[in-house]
Amino acid sequence: MSATAPLSFPAYCQDLFRELTRCDQRRWGEVYVRGLLDVPGRKTPTRISEHVLGRPAVQQLQQFVHQSPWECGPVRRQTARWLTACFDIDAWSVDEAVFVKNGDRSVGVARQFAPSQERTVNCQLACAVSLVGSGGGLPVNWRLLLPPRWDHDEQRREGAHVPEHEHSRPRWQYVLEALDEMTEEWLLDPRPVLADWRHESETDPLLLGLEARGLGYLVEVSPRTPVTMPRPHSALPVVRGTVADLAAHVARRTERTPVGWHDRLTERRYRSQFLSTPALLCPDGSGGPVAAAHRPTPRHLVVDWPFGRPEPRAYWLTNLPARRLAEAFPLSRLRSLADEAMRRLHDDFGLGDFEGRSFRGWHHHVTLASAALGFDALRAAVPSEPKVLAGAGVAV
Repeated sequence: MSATAPLSFPAYCQDLFRELTRCDQRRWGEVYVRGLLDVPGRKTPTRISEHVLGRPAVQQLQQFVHQSPWECGPVRRQTARWLTACFDIDAWSVDEAVFVKNGDRSVGVARQFAPSQERTVNCQLACAVSLVGSGGGLPVNWRLLLPPRWDHDEQRREGAHVPEHEHSRPRWQYVLEALDEMTEEWLLDPRPVLADWRHESETDPLLLGLEARGLGYLVEVSPRTPVTMPRPHSALPVVRGTVADLAAHVARRTERTPVGWHDRLTERRYRSQFLSTPALLCPDGSGGPVAAAHRPTPRHLVVDWPFGRPEPRAYWLTNLPARRLAEAFPLSRLRSLADEAMRRLHDDFGLGDFEGRSFRGWHHHVTLASAALGFDALRAAVPSEPKVLAGAGVAV
């Protein structure tokens, strides 16, 4: 395909679903994604089949999404590979998706706290990993977070067809599993990981996991997160307390650095000030630093402290090299692209319209919604030169 030619939807779907074993599965996959792209309003099987096929085919579409035993991984991988072939990817953003629900039979539904909404709602909670860069935010990998009450409720698990190996676990484990899949199975080139961890009680397990994998990160944390400033990296006395305490301590002795950046979502220029200092977490709250043997690279606390404000606006922990700490500001703002992508998935691509209850069906639906958004981004782009999708024989 030439760089200026319009993207072929059949060719995109042919590559996307090439590992589905049956031709009818590939056909219904193409119909469903086309419906998510083109059907106005709610994207139900009835409306999709009537709009795309001109006739009702509800049973076939429901069977394909809810029950057909096709794997999501290869479809997500191909979506990601199309996007990385066409766009410059600057970071991977980990974000929460909230699916408000009535009742309690849909997989993973419970009354639970949704950090992104800062309230308790009856919902499904999921985390999505988005590729963020020149194409905006593009969610490609998903994990459904099972609440603890689903671990032992056999009736609910059976009704939602939850696999035996799926159980509730800490959010950081879901995140690391998704990242492992992207690096080890999809073979994507790693990018710095962005995450909002302000409402999590444990920060160190996520950071240690990212460091063990050699991944760079910029993780926003609560001002109450306990830290200590390690003596080897500073002439200042060792300080134990919270990140807010540490920031205030450093601000009394260090000049803040002005920084400007361009926001890709608003197309506006912004200015603020930042300061940074080496920092270690106190995992047990006792004030003791994490053992240095478990930390391959230094951590820094980076603080956004706008002009004229008495207190910082945001705190991040990062393992970016010290010479790149000024990049933390524009990098952190890339999460807004992922937020916008999540909004578009809900508003324009039917992310929240899934009415089934099963674990498999939920994963199928979010996978196909991501594929629809991916195609929309690809057809709107005009790459500077064609790039071949490695291993697929497809040029974009």
